[in-house]
Amino acid sequence: MRWRRFRAVFTIILIFSLIGGSYLLKEDNIQASNETYELPIFKVDREDKAISLTFDINWAQIDYINSILDTLDKYNVKATFFIMGGWVNYSDENLNKLKLIDERGHEIGNHSYMHPSFTKIGEGKIMEELKKTDEIIEKTIGKKPKLFRFPSGDYNDLSCKIVEEAGYIPIQWDVDSVDWKEQGEEVEYSRVKKKIKPGSIVLFHNNAKYTPSNLEKLLKEFSGEGYKFMPVGELIYSENAYIDKNGIQFRK
Repeated sequence: MRWRRFRAVFTIILIFSLIGGSYLLKEDNIQASNETYELPIFKVDREDKAISLTFDINWAQIDYINSILDTLDKYNVKATFFIMGGWVNYSDENLNKLKLIDERGHEIGNHSYMHPSFTKIGEGKIMEELKKTDEIIEKTIGKKPKLFRFPSGDYNDLSCKIVEEAGYIPIQWDVDSVDWKEQGEEVEYSRVKKKIKPGSIVLFHNNAKYTPSNLEKLLKEFSGEGYKFMPVGELIYSENAYIDKNGIQFRK
């Protein structure tokens, strides 16, 4: 009898402990959700059907910049190009391509100088990568980039903080074409089509062979569905906004 009574009391204590523990865990989760995160913007919370097309400029013997620009012109769409300073300095041809992108009215972002992983270099090297790229872009088109994209999308809290304190808005993406793998035109198009939502930021590259044809299909189809395309600088909120733990920017 004594053992049964002890077991009953122990069971009651255990149940209350578990309930209390669960409550504390929920409280901890609530507090965690209100923390400030050092994050790039992956997507923007928008009610209208606005999205941004972005192009990361990578090293390539063959690229499709001219074709991409012609397709964007055809649909009167402005995009954002993230430029590597080392790519510009590599040849006069690349320097002229940067000028052409700017002349066509597209937004220019900083994409580092030599494309290192920003999680593996220190603050001094990060600042060097940012500054050298800014200098070559300003010298070429007379504009200093306000946006930045991490090479390979690789970042951590520290690198994000350094970039922000240097005056840039770090931009990631929520729709990745993975076009650099060149897995097939329909595979890449379906991947993008399924993921696009209002406020999406889409990632393409200058050196992927299926991107020009998929860009044509994308602009034609989504324009017909009422979507509008704009540079990232116009898609994001410049004030009275915050970024949640998933990298989504909201109005306050």
